[in-house]
Amino acid sequence: MIRTPLRPLARILEARQKGENPDAIENENKRIRHEQMRDQSRLRAEGRLLVLGAFFFCAFAVVGARMAMLASTDPVEPRAHAPGAVISASRADIVDRNGNLLATNFDTHALYAQPRHMVDPIMAAKGLVKVFPDLNEERLIKDFTGKRKFLWIKKKISPEQKQAVHDIGDPGLLFAPRDMRLYPNGSLAAHVMGGASYGKEGVHAAEVIGVAGVEKYFDDYLRDPANAGKPLQLSLDLTVQAAAERVLWGGMKLMNAKGATSVLMDVKTGEVISVVSLPTFDPNNRPRPAVEGDASDSPLFNRSVQGVYELGSVFKIFTATQAIELGLVNANTIINTGTPLKVGGFKIGEFQGKNYGKLSVQDIIVKSSNRGTGRMALQIGVNRQKEFLQSLGFFEATPFEIVEAGGGKPLLPKRWTDLSTVTISYGHGLSTSPMHLAAGYAAIANGGYKVKPTLLKQDKPVQGPRVMSERAARDGRNMLRAVVAKGTASFARVPGYFVGGKTGTADKPKPRGGYYKKKTLATFASIFPSHDPKYVLIVTLDEPSENSGEKPRRTAGWTAVPVAAEMIRRVAPLLGLRPTVEPVSEAVVTLTSSSN
Repeated sequence: MIRTPLRPLARILEARQKGENPDAIENENKRIRHEQMRDQSRLRAEGRLLVLGAFFFCAFAVVGARMAMLASTDPVEPRAHAPGAVISASRADIVDRNGNLLATNFDTHALYAQPRHMVDPIMAAKGLVKVFPDLNEERLIKDFTGKRKFLWIKKKISPEQKQAVHDIGDPGLLFAPRDMRLYPNGSLAAHVMGGASYGKEGVHAAEVIGVAGVEKYFDDYLRDPANAGKPLQLSLDLTVQAAAERVLWGGMKLMNAKGATSVLMDVKTGEVISVVSLPTFDPNNRPRPAVEGDASDSPLFNRSVQGVYELGSVFKIFTATQAIELGLVNANTIINTGTPLKVGGFKIGEFQGKNYGKLSVQDIIVKSSNRGTGRMALQIGVNRQKEFLQSLGFFEATPFEIVEAGGGKPLLPKRWTDLSTVTISYGHGLSTSPMHLAAGYAAIANGGYKVKPTLLKQDKPVQGPRVMSERAARDGRNMLRAVVAKGTASFARVPGYFVGGKTGTADKPKPRGGYYKKKTLATFASIFPSHDPKYVLIVTLDEPSENSGEKPRRTAGWTAVPVAAEMIRRVAPLLGLRPTVEPVSEAVVTLTSSSN
């Protein structure tokens, strides 16, 4: 911009010639200059205000659009985020029915190395081997002095180990925060817990995911941020579980068995109060799955749901109750078991070639007669037997809430013939798990209603569909009580708790067909107290042998029954059951007159 002089010489000379005051010219030029400056300042301010107004308009438009978008979408809980990894929020705790802690999270660290930042790689490797003796010093030196930029050293370390690594003092050894899944009770209820591991990992965070058991079955629930503060409550009773595991472990060792399992179930709700599978493991240090050999030899194998076996004579009570339900017999009906029974070209014999002669239906159960049970099964017929067993849940995998239960689907005969009907009636030809058996016995114990096994605590009784009449269920309970009172389960007498039950001894099948002669599965299925059942207890021993006598005894009456009796003796008081006097029915009481 060209500025006009305040005292232009030409105008000054002209003003002096005319006798005018030259200062008036200067003042006039100053006024004009000030007006020009004022106009420029006003234009500049107006431009700035326009730009600022446009900025505020755009900002409010963006905020309004974002608010409109949020208002029109569904609310979603935000996920925790750490740089380098996307992780779920803290995993929820797992507790038993009384609120006792079964699984929780523990803050720990992982250890990793950045060799480029190491001051003395060889010295760091030697120091790490002193802290972690399982590490290979030569391998560490090779990794630290090679071209690697990053490597994990340990995924979980203790606070003491962290301090020891910190004392090494090498800047290339770094720590990553971790949430470790902790099972404070060690191996207790290990097959239910299953275990957890790491999913997505980074140097700043890692997510914990379930790998087996209830941890995997409820993985979505446990990882849901909305449930982070609400623990998953199971039906297990920690105290009862501990007692059951101790007794079963002792019984397994005493009876020289290779494995064992037990299931304790509430007959009204289907809640599993205790479930044990031996051998067991520690979910804090879960072993690797077996890649060869028999899967049942692995401690990870859950015998209660994955162990699908022919369970033997424990199935006879289902045949008897169904025959009573159909009106074919009653508890006192006499059946001739002494005459030969031949079905499909096969002779049906008794245990050790015995001949019981004529027996009532109750005595058939008490003495565990194969022929008597088979004759009732033939009256029932193929179709009705299939319908009844299916109604009890023996055709599908149990709905128990652990992932392993899905692999325990019963094995049914390819062709369900009359021979199948007879053999299934006494527990051969149909393979099921102890959990299936517990649900079946619970239906008899609770008056005839189907039971769904559950691992979740129930607030009230859950009544399933009726599968048998109250009368048939009552007669079944009386027969089970008679088995303990005067039959093959006499060792199950526990004073004050009036146990009823049925023994079952089944020969173990060979992998390529046929059966072993000296390998059995011994099972005792029981209810207590029999006059007002509250619980079902199933105890199964794999290849037991009681060796106190001259010859090894492998039947359930000598092996599984004493173990179950001791377990009831231990856990019944923990369940709040007090010893009582067994009520006597009026039909048994004889009134007499007294004379002086």
